[in-house]
Amino acid sequence: MRPLLCITLLAVIPIMASAQPPITKPRATSGDAIVEPDWTQRFSITVGPKDADIVGTTDKAIQAGVDYVARFGGGTVKLLPGTYRLRNSVTMSSKVRLLGSGPDTILFKEPSITTKLADDSDWFDQEITLANDKGFQIGDGVTLRAKGDGKSYEHYVKRTLIARIGNRFKLDRPLRDNFWRRGDAVVMSVFPLITGEYISDLTIENLALDGNRANNENLNGNYGGCIFFQDCNRITIRGVHANNYNGDGISWQICHDVLVENCTAENNAQLGLHPGSGSQRPIIRNNMLKNNDIGLFFCWGIRHGLAEKNTITGNRVGVSIGHHDTDNLVQRNTINQSKTVGILFRPERGKEFAGHRNRIEQNKLIDNGAADDAAAIDIQGGTESITIIGNEITETRGSAQRVAVRMSKQTRDITVRDNTIRGFLRDTETAK
Repeated sequence: MRPLLCITLLAVIPIMASAQPPITKPRATSGDAIVEPDWTQRFSITVGPKDADIVGTTDKAIQAGVDYVARFGGGTVKLLPGTYRLRNSVTMSSKVRLLGSGPDTILFKEPSITTKLADDSDWFDQEITLANDKGFQIGDGVTLRAKGDGKSYEHYVKRTLIARIGNRFKLDRPLRDNFWRRGDAVVMSVFPLITGEYISDLTIENLALDGNRANNENLNGNYGGCIFFQDCNRITIRGVHANNYNGDGISWQICHDVLVENCTAENNAQLGLHPGSGSQRPIIRNNMLKNNDIGLFFCWGIRHGLAEKNTITGNRVGVSIGHHDTDNLVQRNTINQSKTVGILFRPERGKEFAGHRNRIEQNKLIDNGAADDAAAIDIQGGTESITIIGNEITETRGSAQRVAVRMSKQTRDITVRDNTIRGFLRDTETAK
C-alpha cells in the first residue's frame, strides 16, 4: 500500500509557476508573429504620377502597390502628391500601411452611374444584365441594391465587373442574394474609396479622400463610406481627411481595436465616424467632425470605447449612443452648434436594448439644438446608469425653453453632478 500512498501524495503537490526569461535578442523565426527585431528599414514602394516605383493615378495603380507589398508579408505603399481618380475601391491587406503625402494626396471618387437590371439574377448567379450599360467598364466597382422577396428592407451587395458580353457583366464573386426586377433592383457604380474585410494590423495615414458627393448616389453607411471595413482587427486611421461622401465618412462594422486619430470627417451626407455593429474597444481621438448628419454615431453593441479630445461641430446630432452601446467613455470633447442635440441617448426598443453605463465627462457643450425647447444632452427611453460629470454646458443664444440635460420618465440611475451650466432655462428636466 505504501507505493500507492506515495503516488497520491505526489498528485497533490502544487507545480510552482516560474516567470519566462526576458527576450533580449529577438530574432525573426518562422511562424512567430509576436517577437521579431524592430527593423530600421521595412519593405516600401511608391505610387504616383511620375518618378515612382509604380506610375499611375488610378485605383489600379494603388491596388498594384498594395498587392505587391502584401505578397511579401506587408510593408508601406507611399502615395506621392497627386489626384488619384477611382473607379473602384482600394482593397487593403493585412500588415499594409497606405501612407499619403499629406493633403496633396487626394483620392477622388469618379461620378456614379445608376441603371436598372434588365433581367433577374438569383442568389447563385455571378452575372447581371444592365438595362443601360453606357459608362460601365470592366474593372468598375459597383453596388447592387434591391428589396428581397417578401422583405420590406433593402439589401446591398458590392462587386467588381470582370467580363462582359454587350450589356451582360460577370462579377468577381457570386451574388449570394436575389436581385429581381420586382424588387426594383439597380446597379450603381458606388463603392468605398478604401476598404477591406477579414484582415488585421493595417494603417491608413496622411491623405485626403473626396467622395464627390454631388455626383454620386447614396451608399448606406453599413456598406460603405470614404473608408469602410468589415470584420477586421487592429486598424489605425491617422491624419486622414474623409470629405464629401454621399454616405459616411469613416465606417467600420464588427471591427475591434480600431484607432481613429487626428482625422477630419466633413460634409458627409450621413455619419462622420461610424463605429459599427459589435465593434469593441474603439479609440476615437483628436478628430474634427464637422457638418455631417451625425458627427459620431455609436451603432449597435459598441463597448469599452473611448472618444476624447474631438471637436464635433455643426452636425445635426453631435454624438449618438444607443442599441447595447455600453461602458463607453466620452470625455474632453468640444461639441457645439449641433442642429438638434449635442449628445443623444437613443430610446431603442426599450431598456433591454438601450445604451447603459456610459460616462460623459469633462466635455464642453456650446449652443446645441436650434429649437427653443432643445436639450444639450437628451437621455431617452429606458437608458440607465449614465454619469454626466465635470462638463461645461453653455448656451449663449438666450435660454428660450432650452434645458441642459433632459431625461425621459423611464430613465434610471442618471448621475448629473459637478457640471458648470450657463444660459439655460433649466439645468435638468424630466420629459413630459
